Amino acid sequence: MASRSDDRPNLLFLMSDDQGAWAMGCAGNAEIRSPNLDRLARKGIRFDNFFCTSPVCSPARASILTGRIPSQHGVHDALMWQSDTSKAGLDREVPADSVQFLLGMPTYAELLSDMGYDTCLSGKWHLGDGLEPRCGFDTWNPMPYGGTSYFNVPVVANGRLDKHETYATELFTDNALKFLGEQAGEERPFCLAVHYTAPHKPWGREHHPRSLWDDYYDRCPFDSVPGPDEPLPVGFQAGPVDAETRKQHLAGYFAAIEGMDRHVGRLLDWLEEQDLRSNTLVVFMSDNGMNMGHHGLYGKGNATWPQNMFDTSVKVPCLISRPGHVPENQVATDLLSQYDWLPTLMEYTGAARRVPGGLPGRSFSPLLDGRPIGERKSIYVFDEYGPVRMIRSEEWKLVWRYPAGAHELYNVAEDPEERVNLFGRRGHAGRIRALRRELDDWFASYVDPELDGSRLPVTGRGQLDHATREGAFAYRFPWID
Repeated sequence: MASRSDDRPNLLFLMSDDQGAWAMGCAGNAEIRSPNLDRLARKGIRFDNFFCTSPVCSPARASILTGRIPSQHGVHDALMWQSDTSKAGLDREVPADSVQFLLGMPTYAELLSDMGYDTCLSGKWHLGDGLEPRCGFDTWNPMPYGGTSYFNVPVVANGRLDKHETYATELFTDNALKFLGEQAGEERPFCLAVHYTAPHKPWGREHHPRSLWDDYYDRCPFDSVPGPDEPLPVGFQAGPVDAETRKQHLAGYFAAIEGMDRHVGRLLDWLEEQDLRSNTLVVFMSDNGMNMGHHGLYGKGNATWPQNMFDTSVKVPCLISRPGHVPENQVATDLLSQYDWLPTLMEYTGAARRVPGGLPGRSFSPLLDGRPIGERKSIYVFDEYGPVRMIRSEEWKLVWRYPAGAHELYNVAEDPEERVNLFGRRGHAGRIRALRRELDDWFASYVDPELDGSRLPVTGRGQLDHATREGAFAYRFPWID
């Protein structure tokens, strides 16, 4: 395969599902076996303060693709009619042309395709109609639902949905390698997005290969996460998890990460064997964070009622590597967000002028060239989940719930585990007013009034239709009869 010019590098974008920023060996977790993610970190930059745009699957994925926040693209919650994690897999048809999200919104794949890139999506989609290629991806092999069994996996190819008995993580990687193999002899650069379902539940042993289940997980003390007695934060409702279930959840979660890591290694090995590693920007990111005992929770932003914005829900792993170009073995601490990804990629590929207008993100491409961001250095990062919004600096975090609370204020510099809510305590009124002003002004600059999440009944139970339509959001709580 011919080497590409440096100004048009290939892109391999790897995305995990529900992986906390803490859930990698390179992030300091000695119990997670992730040698290939650690390999990426050694050969690139690990971003230690990288945030999702919304702590739930579909909105975050839409933001990664478009650079827009949920109140601009209209996907505010997980598209719940498209999920099934039963042992049997999925038996219903993909809803063709029922609801198409992101219409008319340029995605990074579409922008790269217009620049001459060959584009491919292999893995989880979870953004509506999945039978036909969408959002700029020419080769289209999605698992179109929100969740599925790790075996008996539904995948679209050539406009039809077929089930496969191959382990999902392996299947998505096989399809990605097939695409890469077909690039042999091509002069065009490629953009390959591999969206794994790991380490999203289900976590039972029957859902993962026996090779991942050795006695390590039976012996693992799981000291890297809070214990079974971790209390639920005051003011939140969530389903209980006993000590034995906790151990089963953690064993399956860790095993799913290890399985994904092995297949990430296959892709990295292929690039090295083809002498393409130095001309391929490899990006690893999760869609949202994850609590696995943190705050007494097992889930993300919708693990509680009301929805939460704990750092363990909104911080995601982000690794970027390109040997010989991107600095190696570095940790970046700048406050960055998924809404920064599209402008960063466009600037890095020499196409900053192609970035659509009205996007909230700013490029951090200088970091990938070994240069400081300088005056662009982030002071705040923002997040939203329907009527729940967050503004966070290096020191403070304010969580504001519309229309009437409850609200939260944390000094995250002194209280990184967010155990003490300072909202309502003396001495913080001025700080709250200033943060609230920054929060409201920032969102007012970017929201589409028709898609404004602060005015929508988003409960964390799922989105059923376009945000502007009646009955678009679900209300059922799984731990309440």
